[in-house]
Amino acid sequence: MLNLKNIKPFIRQISEEKSIPEEKVVEAIETALAAAYKKEYGKKPQIVRAKLDINTGNVEFFQVKIVVEPSMLIEEGEEEIPQKEEKFENSETEIEIKPKKIKFNSERHILLEEAQKINPDLKPLDELITPLEVKSDFSRIAVQTAKQVILQKIHEIQKQIILEEFKEKENKIISGVIQRIEKRNVYVDLGKTFGIMPASEGIPGEHYRVGERKKFYVLKLEDRGEGPIIFLSRSHPKFVSKLFEAEVPEIADGIVEIKSIAREAGSRTKIAVASKDENIDPVGSCVGQKGIRVATIIDELNGEKIDIIPYSEEPSKYVALALGPAKVSEAEIISERREIKVFVPPDQISLAIGRNGQNVRLAAKLTGWKIDVRSVLNPEETIQGGTSEIKEEKREEKEEQTEETTKAET
Repeated sequence: MLNLKNIKPFIRQISEEKSIPEEKVVEAIETALAAAYKKEYGKKPQIVRAKLDINTGNVEFFQVKIVVEPSMLIEEGEEEIPQKEEKFENSETEIEIKPKKIKFNSERHILLEEAQKINPDLKPLDELITPLEVKSDFSRIAVQTAKQVILQKIHEIQKQIILEEFKEKENKIISGVIQRIEKRNVYVDLGKTFGIMPASEGIPGEHYRVGERKKFYVLKLEDRGEGPIIFLSRSHPKFVSKLFEAEVPEIADGIVEIKSIAREAGSRTKIAVASKDENIDPVGSCVGQKGIRVATIIDELNGEKIDIIPYSEEPSKYVALALGPAKVSEAEIISERREIKVFVPPDQISLAIGRNGQNVRLAAKLTGWKIDVRSVLNPEETIQGGTSEIKEEKREEKEEQTEETTKAET
């Protein structure tokens, strides 16, 4: 015997426990009741729906039939061909997509001519809904079917809510509590779900502790059947960009723009900024009064050095600024190769190149120019480690490694 008179408190409880809107819980229960009815009293091809009155606990059942016309049906000997789903974005032109041909079944379809005898307003692909006999006695198997459907439906609703919520957070910063660390992969509690920061996306040399709250950059979101997985990063260059956006109001308001960023996580970042208002200093805005803004970001990155330079449309000037703190005497542009030779005093060579070539390497990545550092005293002589090619970060390879690791562990 089905007794749903006290269903309302149950719906409210599920809604609160699972963080699901009450109407979605009702939808899940109605789907489950329809499945139980079909299991007990219906036929396999039928489309059955249930309508629950949460105040009284009364349930009505309906059979749904799709209205079709002869041209939509598969003729004898004709094979059913699945239709590919087509998406048309930003189109102002109405495009008519013909429905795929279907195999007629009297339990789920009704011909247009017959349907219009019942309701003249019906059109092809409309639904003809007719009430079914109300039943309240269900077998144990039917009840078990209903329970399984409810659990499945609620899981799907939870997953969809999480997907929609975190899809909006892609390419943004979120905070979470470190839940566990396995094989150097960091699992983070984000509230409704968890995120994974693969070992390759952590900051080299940074140590993580269970229970510690950290900020993360949301790389991407993937739906892997059982639930969405949020991939996180602290080494991505955009993590630094978003930290500046959060800390510097002028960037958030669009007055100051981050034109480019180059990063070797855990060691050094170079960032080029420009102002749309000539009265606002872009570098000063990012540094903040007494350096407080950039200091906050450096603290979040555990002491990673940050060079903030003003952006310039003039390549030679831009490259010279990017090579700071080294002082550049002059530069020679080789446009066809997108290469710049910069000439510096002998005492500035080590500064321009940096430890293990880091400074010139980051400057090349920041500006998009190949840089060849030379001494003003020997302009024809190349310097070991003084030339840096433009190398793009192989983030696709890192993401492939991420997927392989998480597939093995989830």
